[in-house]
Amino acid sequence: MKKLIFGATLSLLLSTAAHAETVGVSMALFDDNFLTVLRNGMQDYAKTLKGVTLQVEDAQNDVAKQQSQIQNFIAAGVDAIIVNPVDTDATTAMSKLAAEAKIPLIYVNREPVNVDSLPEKQAFVASNEVESGTLETKEVCRLLGGKGTAVIMMGELSNQAARMRTKDVHDVVATDECKGIKIVEEQTANWQRTQGADLMTNWLSSGLEFDAVISNNDEMAIGAIQALKAAGKDMKKVVVAGVDATQDALAAMQAGDLDVTVFQDAAGQGKGALDAALKLVKGEKVDKKVYIPFQLVTPANVKDFVAKN
Repeated sequence: MKKLIFGATLSLLLSTAAHAETVGVSMALFDDNFLTVLRNGMQDYAKTLKGVTLQVEDAQNDVAKQQSQIQNFIAAGVDAIIVNPVDTDATTAMSKLAAEAKIPLIYVNREPVNVDSLPEKQAFVASNEVESGTLETKEVCRLLGGKGTAVIMMGELSNQAARMRTKDVHDVVATDECKGIKIVEEQTANWQRTQGADLMTNWLSSGLEFDAVISNNDEMAIGAIQALKAAGKDMKKVVVAGVDATQDALAAMQAGDLDVTVFQDAAGQGKGALDAALKLVKGEKVDKKVYIPFQLVTPANVKDFVAKN
């Protein structure tokens, strides 16, 4: 009888161990509002899953550090790896490391340069960037009545999202409805609020005039707003747009300073990335590209998104 009980207990322990998964997560940067929501969403979801442990690391915007983290995950024998890339042009080497180790790899939020040639057991979970800058700029165009001048604040140029969102702006401005809008300046502020404020201050100091600020993300847009207000500009006379619909951005919209943003479901991306990773661990099939839809946010529907955050 004792042997039977012991055997059943051992079987249960082995079964539990077999279903326990450890997932290594390398985030590009902890000190980023949007990525914090993504990371928290992933961690909160993991807490609801029995036997799933996340090992989350901060790459601190350092490509070499991120590659080292991936190597450490592999050496530690994790079951899967999730990467929010520092540099989307550096992902081919990361994919190779994981593929050689036969460990599933999921890229989240930032599209890897090798997205169309990912090895087996690798996928990309994010939102389709063609939608983000397009929704943002179409609304700016509508608010301007299809004519005026605009400046573009770009994210890190090594980042696919920054390049795609900027291309979206130009594509919309080239359409018949919006070709009356002229882009008078475009520069990077590297996704950062402080750099956005500094860039806007420089533009204003040079005497640059414009009707709209089209920013690749909310943080830079908020920085632009801070600089515009510090310079005594009337916020009713300039359209400011961003992407992400962060809490700070929604507050800025409710205050009447931010006119447009686009909701990118950070928590949804984090959950989707973990789901995809766990499916690959179990040998299940996952689409190479898993998209979480973007949604336009304006003062008319901002309350709906405040509830989501």
